[in-house]
Formats: sequence, C-alpha cells, structure tokens
Amino acid sequence: MTSPPEDPGTVTPAADPDRVPGWQAILRGLGPRRLALQIGAPVLAIGIALVITMIVLRLTGADPFNAISSMIDYGTTSTSVVSILNRATGYYLSAIAVAIGFRMALFNIGVDGQYRMAAFLAAALGGALTLPAPFGQILVIVCAMLVGGLWATIAGVLKVTRGVSEVISTIMLNAIATGIIAYLLNDKRLAEVRPGSNNVATPPIPKSGQVGSLTGALSSIGIDLPGDLNVLLLLAVAVGIIFYVVLNRTRFGFDLRVSGMSSTAAQASGVDSRRMVVITMLLSGAVAGLAGMPELLGASHQYSLNFPATLGFTGITIALLGRNHPFGIALAALLFAFLDQSSDVLQLAQIPQEIVQVMQGVVVLTVVIVYELVRRFEIQLQQRAVAAELAAGHVLTEEPA
Repeated sequence: MTSPPEDPGTVTPAADPDRVPGWQAILRGLGPRRLALQIGAPVLAIGIALVITMIVLRLTGADPFNAISSMIDYGTTSTSVVSILNRATGYYLSAIAVAIGFRMALFNIGVDGQYRMAAFLAAALGGALTLPAPFGQILVIVCAMLVGGLWATIAGVLKVTRGVSEVISTIMLNAIATGIIAYLLNDKRLAEVRPGSNNVATPPIPKSGQVGSLTGALSSIGIDLPGDLNVLLLLAVAVGIIFYVVLNRTRFGFDLRVSGMSSTAAQASGVDSRRMVVITMLLSGAVAGLAGMPELLGASHQYSLNFPATLGFTGITIALLGRNHPFGIALAALLFAFLDQSSDVLQLAQIPQEIVQVMQGVVVLTVVIVYELVRRFEIQLQQRAVAAELAAGHVLTEEPA
C-alpha cells in the first residue's frame, strides 16, 4: 500500500522555517529569567525588610549594625540551631497546611483554630490512654489529623452548600474553637490543676506516648548536638515531600490546581470542583492538626494555658514568603524561627523584642508588594517574547498534546 499524497497546500512545521513552537515553548525559553525572578523575589523582599528594620532600629536610638550582628551571632550558635529547627518544624507544618488551600485558591485562615483544637483533644486522649510505643504516638497523631481535618471540613461544606466564604467561616471557627477549648480546659472536665500553680492542663501523656530525640541517633554518626532535636522534624520533611509529589506528579494534584484556577474549566474536564473544595479543606486541616504535635509530643506532653498559639497566622506568612513551594516554605520557616530565637539577645542590648515582630510584619508587606511587581514584570516578559516572534513573521503553532 502507498501512503496518500501530501496536500500541497499543507506545510508541516518542520518544513517551514517561519513556523516556531507555540506559547509553551516561548514560556520555556523564558525559563532562566523566570527562575531568577522566582528566586530573586523573596531575596529582594527580605533585603528591603532588613533595610526598613535597620531604619526603625536607628530611630529607636539603637545601633542597627550591632543589633543585627548580635542576632546573627546568637542565632547561629549550636544551641540556638537546635532550638531553631524545633521551632521551624511547627511553622513548616502550619505553612504547608495553608499552602494546600492556597494551591486551590482557598484561604484557610482557620489553621490556628484547627491545630489548637486538634492538639487539645489529642492531648486529652493521649493522657487518658496508655498504649505501648509506637501505638501511643500513632494514636495521638492520627487523632490530631482527624480532628483538624474534620474541623476544617466544616468550612468546606459551608462553602459548597451555602456559598459561605471560607475566609469568614474559618475566622468564626477559630473563635468557636477557642471557646470550646476554654470550656473543656477545666479541672471539672478534661483538665486538672497543676499543684503549686494556677495553670490548668490535660493529664500528661505517658512516656510510651511521647516522641524521642534525634540527638542520640546523630551522635552515633559523629554529630553531637547540645540539645534535643525533635524527631518530628522527620515527619515535617515527609509531609513536604508528599505535598510536592501529590501536587505535581499525580492526577489528584492536577485536578486540585485546575479547580483552583477555574472551577468552570475543571467541571468541563470532568472534575467535581465542589468535591475538590471539601477534600482540599479536609487535607489542609489534617496537616494543620500536625502543627501542634512537635510541641505536644516532644516538649510539653500536655495541653495547658501555656500551649503555643498563633502558629496558624505565622504559617500564612511563611506560605506566602515560600511561594507555596515546600522548599521555599522550609527556608521561610527557618528564617522566622531564627528571628524568634535571636530576639532573646536584643534584651541584653536594651532593644525591645518587639522589633522582631516589626521585622516579620515588614517582611509580609514587602513580600506582597514585591511578588506583585515580579508577577507583572513576568507577564511583560512573556508579552514581549510573543510580540517579537509575531513581528518577525513567525507563526505560533500549537504543540501536540
């Protein structure tokens, strides 16, 4: 058999030098510049925040160079490094929870209430039951994920059934979670008064339910640390890897991102965007439930009035700074943990610790502004590249699927 003759009026892209690959290829051609913009944006934002902070320090009468130098010296000691890694673990998990919602255009402000509710009920359960390791730890972690996920799912269901904005519903759920915890954290209900103090806490989690430290394992390979490095750091690393793989290498991740970009397009391609909203909020809340585990299982072993708060709101900032990428979020979490840790040394220099909060707030503002400027510049680069190809008489072709 012979192949049919080729239509003389048809010119294949390979035979026509004036035809070039389509939009996708042009965007790939911008790859190095786009990568530079993505890396340079957070660096520029941090640099601007540092300059503004130094100006504020000068206005308060402090020597900005001496203050920043003291923070760096203190924050890079071996003891501080261990503390920074432990702090960053909770920050990282909180930010990943926020990033899951962001990738579907959902603003989960309720991470703060989700992780506190999860930590409280998991602490109450862990303190009431004594199971051999590792079942005790698994029980507490699974309980925290279930509570956090179910608490966040309420906002997802309200959004798809009643059209309630997740911003409003999660803010209200934060307040409700605070009220429920305050009611149950009572010596007549799920807590007890600590002898010799006014502090109220859940029964302590037994030894078999606590997590250990990585310090011993690292010492066996020649790495000596001056403190206890929380073993749940490994859990945070695993969550980051799973987040990246699921989002970028699976059909579910593709459906999630498409639903976030356009629910209409998602429905046209057979994706139930309403179902994806509920699932995304469930996953975001489940990861949020893990944010309190490093403190609960590795440090305090109980939920009390002193349990850390505001991890959820810090996670929003870190997710923005890290551009919702697990590696960028890790760097941002380390930065904020470093600022928190190094703020202790400011008291020795007669500088208010609140200057660190000013720095973190400035980082948020500069990140929003710089990222928007970079986004607009990136669009201009794409438009110029396409215009240059069209001006040269080239024809943009569609790449095969």
